[in-house]
Amino acid sequence: MSKKFASVTANVVETTRPTVAGADKHPGWHALRKIAARITTPLLPDDYLHLANPLWSARELRGRVVAVHRETEDSATLVIKPGWGFSFDYQPGQYIGIGLLVDGRWRWRSYSLTSPAAESSGSSRARGGRPRTVTITVKAMPEGFLSTHLVAGVAPGTIVRLAAPQGNFVLPDPAPDSILFLTAGSGITPVMSMLRTLVRRKQITDIAHVHSAPTQADVMFGAELAELAQDHPGYRLTVRETRTAGRLDLSRLGDEVPDWRERQTWACGPEGMLNQAEKLWNAAGIGDRLHLERFAVAKAAPAGVGGTVTFARSGKTVTADAATSVMDAGESAGVQMPFGCRMGICQSCVVGLVEGHVRDLRTGVEHEPGTRIQTCISAASGDCVVDI
Repeated sequence: MSKKFASVTANVVETTRPTVAGADKHPGWHALRKIAARITTPLLPDDYLHLANPLWSARELRGRVVAVHRETEDSATLVIKPGWGFSFDYQPGQYIGIGLLVDGRWRWRSYSLTSPAAESSGSSRARGGRPRTVTITVKAMPEGFLSTHLVAGVAPGTIVRLAAPQGNFVLPDPAPDSILFLTAGSGITPVMSMLRTLVRRKQITDIAHVHSAPTQADVMFGAELAELAQDHPGYRLTVRETRTAGRLDLSRLGDEVPDWRERQTWACGPEGMLNQAEKLWNAAGIGDRLHLERFAVAKAAPAGVGGTVTFARSGKTVTADAATSVMDAGESAGVQMPFGCRMGICQSCVVGLVEGHVRDLRTGVEHEPGTRIQTCISAASGDCVVDI
């Protein structure tokens, strides 16, 4: 499931030492790295750290794919061991970015974490038994080059780049007294992290879960969900097989969950389902009880002529067509672009537009010089210069 980070090409050489992520949490390591920096100048410590352990890096998060488990015919779970600097203090429902080197280019996407969140900082497990791996579950999409490769082509032992967990589609601790999970297809992935976390925290109390999939064989985590329903009376699962029963009509949700209006709801799935849910909850005057996660934001049909994009600080220039985002253009040229969800939601990729115009791929609106733009959903509308 792709959501919803900066990449560098294999040939980029950094000339400035970046700030080390997590240095404040590991002062001893950071002091050693500073000594190593002096000894190894003009080379960066990373050049030597990588020889000792490919997961050690002072300038980026890395991870190793430990295992790949098939979930359904077109989906798989990747077990990843993050390297130094990764924080396991994520919240259930958040996602991470993953970068994979394919055909000489780092390709990035973001996927929901499906592993349970760590215990709170005050627990004994947090002090002495933090988890050492995380999992993401990926569904291969016909138009998704990276998702297909991750499901069918990535081998255990592969080193990947990671972006820190983020996202606002999260479950609070303690959880609400009554919950409704409304999911479809790969939309179950962030909710799986929530469910596994609730099991760990012993907070399975009153949960209604309505999930839609084409057939039973297409239900991700099907066996685990069935076992969860069997072992926990407070968890009630309804699976709708849309190939035979058709899509769920939310106007009749009361047939499945009579008290849905009283529940805090987390919904994730196709855009149509989420739009219908938003209208229904707002009409009922309970929009504040609905939490949505959108994996993709619809983009308008490409228009305009594209142009030459100049990255002012890096001094690089690339020609891009009207359908190529400024972010993708920069990454293809080896520019380290800031990024987050890559969907136009999180605002992590915002930079200044110095000259020229760019076009919002979703709305068609053009932005003028002096404004700040989201590079993941903006394309050149003629020649332009961005401040990065």
